[in-house]
Amino acid sequence: MSKRVKMIFPVPMSEATRPMVESQLPPEFRRSDIEVGFVGAGSTITLADTYYDMAIMELAVIQAGIQAEEEGFDAVCINTVSDSGLAALRARLKIPVLAPGQSAFHVASMLGHKFSILTMWERWFPLYRKTLKEYGLESRLASIRAIDVRPDTVELLSGKEDIVFAKLEEAALKAIREDGADVIVLGSTTMHQSHAYLASRLPVPVLNPGVVAYKMCELFLDLGLAHSKKAFPSPETLKDAAFGV
Repeated sequence: MSKRVKMIFPVPMSEATRPMVESQLPPEFRRSDIEVGFVGAGSTITLADTYYDMAIMELAVIQAGIQAEEEGFDAVCINTVSDSGLAALRARLKIPVLAPGQSAFHVASMLGHKFSILTMWERWFPLYRKTLKEYGLESRLASIRAIDVRPDTVELLSGKEDIVFAKLEEAALKAIREDGADVIVLGSTTMHQSHAYLASRLPVPVLNPGVVAYKMCELFLDLGLAHSKKAFPSPETLKDAAFGV
């Protein structure tokens, strides 16, 4: 029997943006026995550049995750390296819930001694520091490098390749040569268009976090695994109305 995975992009998706987001998982990365559905969450576009905006994304992702289980999906994959809503959805849902930050950081730790996060701007640094502390992986971080280019949740990196890709390569090489990075992790699923370029030019593994998280969903489904309910106990009473569900 086929399985269904819901990929939750943390902000609304226009019809123009959808193909770029869905291109994270080209046909060669998909299996015929697993159906993937992408959905944009909430009604507010945010760049997650402040703690205020992070809270808005958390609410949107939690709402979309609850709906995914109600719709009969077998797993939820949060499509943001901020891992917004991960712990809350693991408490609320029984199906597996995976996220790019946790997945990619742990895989990076398996591939090398130290990894660096390559990101667009410094305003995302608090996102990574928060999750790395929660996951106990601060000692495995070589550095966080930013190229100081404002992210675009609509066009992603389209039309900016000539400038952005070179900046990312330069920053990644500094992370490797100056900071001691053995592995590079892209700091956002919106940066996925740069993965092939960087992977072909850098001397270390480059992780595309959205793809890593999705493949973890496949693994969990194949092995019949889900998060521990001792670690993420279910609420005594449901309060889904707080999320508009």
